[in-house]
Amino acid sequence: MKQTTLCYLERDGKYLMLHRVKKENDASHDKWIGVGGKCEADESPDECMLREVREETGLQVLSWRYRGIVTFISDVWPCEYMHLFTASDWSGEEGICEEGDLAWIDKQQLFDLELWEGDKIFLRLLMNPAQSFFSLKLVYRGDDLVAAKLDGHPLDI
Repeated sequence: MKQTTLCYLERDGKYLMLHRVKKENDASHDKWIGVGGKCEADESPDECMLREVREETGLQVLSWRYRGIVTFISDVWPCEYMHLFTASDWSGEEGICEEGDLAWIDKQQLFDLELWEGDKIFLRLLMNPAQSFFSLKLVYRGDDLVAAKLDGHPLDI
């Protein structure tokens, strides 16, 4: 079971997004995602998120919210638990990312980008200020989202 994190840094109605274009054999090649990565041994999800944001952006997150957990089931990739965070306070200077290109994208324009179908579901949840912590299960066949459940309830996809 793979444990990962994803963080959406938020400023002026925009999220800092990563266009995954620099790594070979990247499951998310050419997709736009938040910043994050795999948890290392003995690392908690928040420790992983803080490290990954610093490594990928050069920024030190000062305050964040743990927003949800996404369970990915795939016929191609190993099962994954992804811990989702949002952050609105950080320090430092944004650097260059070895994984792809960083860009601040207006939240209303996110859905015009090349995104995983499941990411569109959790991005809408993250953008809803009334949304409490959630558990989202996404089932993929290849690159196609075939089923989704939010807090145990099936979603129309």
